[in-house]
Amino acid sequence: MTETAINIFRRAGRFLTAAALVAVTLPLQAQDKLANVAPIDVKMRAIDSVSIKRLIQQEQMWEYPAETLYPNWNNDFTTNYGVQIPSEYKIDLTGYCMPTPSRKVNSQYGYRKSFRRNHYGVDVKVYVGDTIYAAFSGKVRVVKYEGKGYGKYVVIRHPNGLETLYGHLSKQLVAEDQVVKAGEPIGLGGNTGHSTGSHLHFETRLLGQPINPELLFSFEAQDVLGDTYVFRPNNRGYIVDAHELRNEEGETDAKLQQQAAKASESRAFQQSKIAQQQLRPRSYVHKVRQGESLSTIAKKYSTSVRQLCRLNNISERTVLRPGQILKYK
Repeated sequence: MTETAINIFRRAGRFLTAAALVAVTLPLQAQDKLANVAPIDVKMRAIDSVSIKRLIQQEQMWEYPAETLYPNWNNDFTTNYGVQIPSEYKIDLTGYCMPTPSRKVNSQYGYRKSFRRNHYGVDVKVYVGDTIYAAFSGKVRVVKYEGKGYGKYVVIRHPNGLETLYGHLSKQLVAEDQVVKAGEPIGLGGNTGHSTGSHLHFETRLLGQPINPELLFSFEAQDVLGDTYVFRPNNRGYIVDAHELRNEEGETDAKLQQQAAKASESRAFQQSKIAQQQLRPRSYVHKVRQGESLSTIAKKYSTSVRQLCRLNNISERTVLRPGQILKYK
């Protein structure tokens, strides 16, 4: 064998030895890396499982809001559940939105002598076409028309246990089983059904039991009256602020304290605005809306067409323009 051949065999032997060493070393290095990554991987899986669990809980909450309280979900009946009403139930009022910016309540909750029946909500003055908003986040359960009652109406069930009803709408903007957020438009104000003028009939119920909305909301202040309403049958419940709610150890929750402080600031601000408005001299003017006439405006303010014409220096034949300002007193 020549010297050249011997050198080639030696080089080949060295190469094979190096390759064998690399083949043995690589799996060991890969295993070390996997060992280092494993604890992080376990943590990520744990985080993922928590996130997935939360997502499932949120989906279940929106699929069947307050499912521990209500026996079923259907799109048929409005108020009848045929179940026992709890003697006490805490209703979370945070995260609310006023269903209308209108501050004028035309008819309150309670017995109506003129109709010889109970009025299970409040009638808030709105005009045809005014936007009506969801009071809380929830899921639309009923979208129907009742010619001798609510007219076009919407019922929403909320995770806090309440169901809110919006009646006499001119148009419904949502569909049954649709999830809505607090403050989302759900309809337009109207005069449909058994109604003598455009307004919003607004109801709040728990398992079909009517609750006076003015125990929860102040339409004048455009605010809720507190953070929590403790429901008791026959409107014997009461408002509780967050700082009054304590945990099992009797300690006040810091988060609840913050919510209470914000709520108090909001109510104080609203009350100061109302006080300022009350100090201002009232201006007896009306902004003309589409379709209004002198006779409808006169009827609205219990005056006469002749008086309106005299105050505004116009004739009975004057064509009114939408947005025109008229004095009525």
